[in-house]
Amino acid sequence: YANPLITWEVSYKTNVAVELGLFKNALNIVAEYYHENRTNIVQVRQDIPSVLGLTSDVRTNFGEAKGKGLDLTMDYSKSLTHSMWFIVRGNFTYGTSKITVYDELDYSKVAPWKSVVGQKVGQSKGYVAERLFIDDKEVQNSPKQEVSSNGGDYQAGDIKYRDINGDGVINDLDIVPMGYPSNPEIQYGAGFSFGYKNLDLSVFLQGETHYSFFLDAAAMAPFVEVSSGGRKGNRALLNFITQSVWTETNRDVYAKWPRLSPEVGNAAIGNNNNFVKSNYWLRTVGYMRLKSVEIGYKLDKIKGFSPRIYFSGTNLLTFSKFKLWDPEMRGNGLSYPIQRVFNVGVQADF
Repeated sequence: YANPLITWEVSYKTNVAVELGLFKNALNIVAEYYHENRTNIVQVRQDIPSVLGLTSDVRTNFGEAKGKGLDLTMDYSKSLTHSMWFIVRGNFTYGTSKITVYDELDYSKVAPWKSVVGQKVGQSKGYVAERLFIDDKEVQNSPKQEVSSNGGDYQAGDIKYRDINGDGVINDLDIVPMGYPSNPEIQYGAGFSFGYKNLDLSVFLQGETHYSFFLDAAAMAPFVEVSSGGRKGNRALLNFITQSVWTETNRDVYAKWPRLSPEVGNAAIGNNNNFVKSNYWLRTVGYMRLKSVEIGYKLDKIKGFSPRIYFSGTNLLTFSKFKLWDPEMRGNGLSYPIQRVFNVGVQADF
């Protein structure tokens, strides 16, 4: 519905910065702290009674949020001799924000954890998975699981969710905040450049932390029929699934993957309850990447120009506790990976 009263979002921001140049400006430091208060955020109104018969969402300027953060940059350069020099650089960014005003239903009595007021923007949320069902008898004696509209028949080997509000049914009232926001709160980088006579070397590392993501299990579930370019086939089985999966001969209730279903999306033979967002699939990780390395050598002048031969590489190494695939790919291990690139070249200055 058109709302002629909708207007611009308003941001009130305060920045305090310090810039230092030390040791004859060999060392330069810039530190900045910011605080932001955002108002008039456009959001879908939740307090409109359904008896009005509206067929579409109504949006107004209602939401508010506050954010704060810190930015640090530093570089240090020095010439040791006429033929030797080096530069060291570093940066660090921390930013976080939380919702302060939001139009929502009153969950204070039934599920206070559903309120987003006071939560971080982009906060991860999901069901609490206790483990996998031991057997069908436990399924019958457990709260009814209605976490998916097309869930199918759940049985031994499927994920058992916790009834947070104790009403005997597991539904969206049992979704709770967990982990960090989906966007990294901390980003950093560091590197150096070094030169000696005609030789030079540059190295740069970058990383992220304080973020969470869910494994996209539905997009990786094996043996599901998929099609591409007019061809049909079945999705492959990722190696990490084979290493820890519930089967009739391996009834491990803490396996890394629940029982395999022949199809995802078909409630008659699959179990979509296993693929909703929960701490079963949540991963809170960080990483540091050797982003780039370049080494070069400048030859003496040859017929009026000075060629420089160099070798460089990008995305060479990644250090992370998350070992399944590149952490920047987030939740889908079947998506296109980040490329490791090597270059060899010649630069000529005339």
